[in-house]
Amino acid sequence: MKKLVVWLALLASPFAAFAQDKIIVSGASGQLGSLVIEELLARKVAPENLILVSRTPNTGHLQAYAARGASVRFGDFNEPESLDDAYRGGTRMLLISINGGGADRPALHKVAIDAAVRAGVKHIAYTSYVNADVYETSTIAVDHRRTERILQESGVAWTMLRNQIYANGLVDQAVQIVRDGGLVTFTPDARVAYVTREDCAAAAAAVLATPGHENKAYNITGPDAIGPRELVALASEISGKRVELMVYSEADYRAQLAQSGLTEAAINGAISFAAELDSPYLREPSTAVAELTGRPAKSVRQLLVENRERLREAAAE
Repeated sequence: MKKLVVWLALLASPFAAFAQDKIIVSGASGQLGSLVIEELLARKVAPENLILVSRTPNTGHLQAYAARGASVRFGDFNEPESLDDAYRGGTRMLLISINGGGADRPALHKVAIDAAVRAGVKHIAYTSYVNADVYETSTIAVDHRRTERILQESGVAWTMLRNQIYANGLVDQAVQIVRDGGLVTFTPDARVAYVTREDCAAAAAAVLATPGHENKAYNITGPDAIGPRELVALASEISGKRVELMVYSEADYRAQLAQSGLTEAAINGAISFAAELDSPYLREPSTAVAELTGRPAKSVRQLLVENRERLREAAAE
């Protein structure tokens, strides 16, 4: 009788309900989506409880998940009629934001949200942008804030995963800094609490696989903020080659980019992005990764140390 009571109590728990949920991962063939799938499986989510939606469902690794029991489906935000079938049977969903590329992102996100509501999805987690609710001067944040409002007005439970800028790209940047012997910037004191894509995936999986995250927002960041000064110092230390930070005025920086052959549009984009990195809204680290996953977020130092050989090879060139 005791075993029966314990089993019945388990069935009544919120975790038991989650065990029966069908979890939709949009953008499942992308880098973040693929990492989220692995994190969900590591959390013992059964493959048959995964609905993996992609514009390229025949991708090799998605078909490997299908062979394990996952439902792999075609879905494209630009083809709204495809999403009703794609989301059918799902109860929880990770909506991975699409890249800008000139598209009206919030409008396309609304297509996906509306389809999820029609399909009976009860909870949508959305990959937004750090401090999207208050960062008024960022065009990136404005797009995400519009999507957040659409989601909040949809009638389903929501979670905002406000992801910081990915740290992963800093590895290639550090390698190039070592090759060049230095870094040129006009914003030497800008600092960003960069986060790895892997930590974003782990946080998303935690929200999808455990209860208690409905109608909450999390800033998903790394453990500390770094900028050009710190990146140059780390590149020097880990590669063993002295590299320098060269601080230019914005006008001189623009002229340097022009001399490198960049178009005016590309130069304006680079200047705008550099200015974006100098925002106070990007500097503040959070503890959300540790709170959601039970382990600390990876630092940029740790990431670069893991790629020590690449940096040392660059130093030897």
